[in-house]
Amino acid sequence: MTTGASTPTTYPARPRRSRLRTFLPLGVAAWLVLEIWLLSVVAGATSGFVVFLLLVAGFVLGGAVMKKAGRRAFRNLNEAMQRGGTPQGGGGNGLLMLGGLLLMIPGLISDAVGLLLLIPPVQRAVSRFTERTVDRKLREAVPGGFGDAFRQARIHRPDGKIVQGEVIRDDERPGDAPREPRPPLTH
Repeated sequence: MTTGASTPTTYPARPRRSRLRTFLPLGVAAWLVLEIWLLSVVAGATSGFVVFLLLVAGFVLGGAVMKKAGRRAFRNLNEAMQRGGTPQGGGGNGLLMLGGLLLMIPGLISDAVGLLLLIPPVQRAVSRFTERTVDRKLREAVPGGFGDAFRQARIHRPDGKIVQGEVIRDDERPGDAPREPRPPLTH
């Protein structure tokens, strides 16, 4: 049986894998191994009962912190809704909840990081760092991408109002002939 000439199949180049997707699984695995090792070292130095008490205390403290932060966030939201506006200043509720969650996760390293996030100066530093990083990533976002849409939403909806406007493209010059309007999108 004879087959015809086949053309080689070419595939588009795969996009480069991000560093986060490459190293996150390795980092999580290393963190889990380190947590287990540290718990066994503490159990060997003291006793298994002490380790159990530490884990239970971390869980209870984390639950209390998350409950307090959740109540405060709900109270801020409720007050803002009564005023007819949006909540002003999260007050670090997100970082408090993250600290509480890290306290609830079994392990001594996660407990230490969770306790650090409960300290107000650390919260402010982490909050500033996160805000700068997010702003930088949004500025680097490709036009038309998810980051661009998020940035536009932040610009046009700071107080929940939509501002009508006109889109002026940089690629259009004043002397150019007007483009034909595009047909509407259909499903």
